[in-house]
Amino acid sequence: MDYQWDFGPVLRNLPLFLEGLAQTVRLSATAIAGGLAVGLALALMRLSGRRWLAWPAVAVIEFFRSTPPLVHLFWVFYALPILAGISLTPFLAAAIALSVQSGAFFAEVYRAGIVSVERGQWEAGRALGMRRGALMRRIVLPQALRRMVAPFVERAFELVKTTALAATLSYGELLYQAMVVVSRSFRPLEVYTAVAVIFFVLLFSASLVMRWVEARLSRGERR
Repeated sequence: MDYQWDFGPVLRNLPLFLEGLAQTVRLSATAIAGGLAVGLALALMRLSGRRWLAWPAVAVIEFFRSTPPLVHLFWVFYALPILAGISLTPFLAAAIALSVQSGAFFAEVYRAGIVSVERGQWEAGRALGMRRGALMRRIVLPQALRRMVAPFVERAFELVKTTALAATLSYGELLYQAMVVVSRSFRPLEVYTAVAVIFFVLLFSASLVMRWVEARLSRGERR
């Protein structure tokens, strides 16, 4: 089959793609920030040593790690408004669902990083009379965060790609705008190829920046 490629519709609808990219970045940044906050809370609850805090944290982590993110999106957008009597925009529903879902994964990254800090650091802090909160804030977390950079970045990249599922809620991110262009132009090969290239450029550029940041942190830790 001799298919004739034509990227004219992509170029003519470039403003739509740029708008979709902006909305993808907006949702990604919101979900990453929310996920980091949720993950830290869950990790601290799990490591608290109190069963009434640890067990609910474990249940939330395992549930959201073991269920599809698309189900979370649908549940928050369609079911939560019925149960809570509230109205959610597609952006808000997607941000809530992806923040909690990614928070479950971020929690395990936090936990692994905190546990990796040598026991002597904890004992030294206690010897100085620090309480657990101050010890965690001043000694443990600064060291653990350096070791968490790589897994955090990997998980954040997965989250950016997962934001494409928000198109099912009619949120105007990149994939949704591509679907609009396809419905007008009937050129799915060109349009979805362009979407793949845009995601590649976005994430590859971010990976280069994060490698530079990780290298800087590694040099600082060695010093």
